[in-house]
Amino acid sequence: MTLPQLDPIIHAPKRLMAMAILANAEFATFQFLKDQLDLKDSDLSKQMSTLESAGYVNVKKRGRGPGSVTTYTMTPQGDRAYRSHRAALFEMLGPKG
Repeated sequence: MTLPQLDPIIHAPKRLMAMAILANAEFATFQFLKDQLDLKDSDLSKQMSTLESAGYVNVKKRGRGPGSVTTYTMTPQGDRAYRSHRAALFEMLGPKG
């Protein structure tokens, strides 16, 4: 039995949860992710920067200051990586029962 390939970028729990949200949405705002993941601004920013650097998410910023909005979308590369990572997790867990 070979060990399934887990993606070290996605495997971190905070990033895995962010990717799970993005896999099921057209986009998510910074505020929405912050609320859903219960993270501080700096922590979410760090996690999303890591995903962006890996090419897994696109970031779009609109405006400056208090009225600004940052949105995230999953890239095709991110979608493939997330689905592969998810499949590897299911393979590790094995069948039910």
